[in-house]
Amino acid sequence: MKKLSPPARILMGPGPSNVSSEVYAALATPIIGHLDPDFLAMMDEIGDMLRAVFQTRNRLTIPMSGTGSSGMETAFVNVVEPGDTVVIGVNGVFGERMCDVASRCGAKTVRVEAPWGDIIEPDAFISALKQNRGAKVAALVHAETSTGARQPLEDVGAHLADSQTLFLVDAVTSLAGCDLRIDEWGIDICYSGTQKCLSVPPGISPVTFSEKAARALENKKSKVQSWYLDLSMICRYWGSERVYHHTAPVSMLFALREGLRVIMEEGLQKRFERHKTLGAELTGRLGALGFKPFAREGYRLPMLASVILPEGMDDAFARRRLLDEHGIEVGPGLGETKGGIWRVGLMGESCKAENIDALSIALADIV
Repeated sequence: MKKLSPPARILMGPGPSNVSSEVYAALATPIIGHLDPDFLAMMDEIGDMLRAVFQTRNRLTIPMSGTGSSGMETAFVNVVEPGDTVVIGVNGVFGERMCDVASRCGAKTVRVEAPWGDIIEPDAFISALKQNRGAKVAALVHAETSTGARQPLEDVGAHLADSQTLFLVDAVTSLAGCDLRIDEWGIDICYSGTQKCLSVPPGISPVTFSEKAARALENKKSKVQSWYLDLSMICRYWGSERVYHHTAPVSMLFALREGLRVIMEEGLQKRFERHKTLGAELTGRLGALGFKPFAREGYRLPMLASVILPEGMDDAFARRRLLDEHGIEVGPGLGETKGGIWRVGLMGESCKAENIDALSIALADIV
């Protein structure tokens, strides 16, 4: 058996993104115990930096063990009980997935749908909430990774401000890549993943719960569906008690701590501006090569361009050439867009002008 030697890639798909040398170095540091005093002190640093990135003061802001999907499950299983009504916006794969997770919790799901590539109109979503007063949760995907659409959230958050309904948001792709104001926008529950704009390897899902959401967890009548994701127990480890629940992924948390430090060093607003500026440059370059934008104008993600392939282009063949001949990975379409669009990411460490140049040169040879 040969030693592992994966090829170097420029990762310009929908995730994972490339990882900085600082984060790689953190992964290689000596492992210590998950109850070591130095590790416990680092946990507090992670919590503080996560609050800064989420733009929140929420006490319950922690990294969950597992990828972004574990964050999605955490968000639902800790507050939803059988018979609860959950209103969900569905305009892509991850809205569909939220419906699946909510239904597995025994919820009655109310779908508010829009075509793929479009947004859920806030007025339509608010209308559905008015028709389902008393809904336990209202859920939207901020950055629909399957389509490249950026969902506006502010009006829904304002509508729910004086309501008992919890506003739940998927920010797996958007966190640290574009503005996301948890407190100001009235978001009660939000989850993300490390492998997108945080530029940390996949394996951790940051989550944040408002005090309103924390009360809903405390008042839950039935046991949380998942033992592993039960925040009522996990909070005792991440809080002041430091009570063991499960063995924390020490090296991954070292990496997250360093990835967050890199973001703090750059500055959150500067990071947003970098994604916005280079995202516009990427869209322009792709347009010059015959790729047309897929997501609705005015609501396109800066860190993920979804583009319609030029007529006659063979999706799988072109992507394989990019990978084999140029070492560049881009993402195919999912579901109904499979074979028709690409999803080209500029996330975190991958969001560089030289990556846009490399892709443009490679595509000029292929198109």
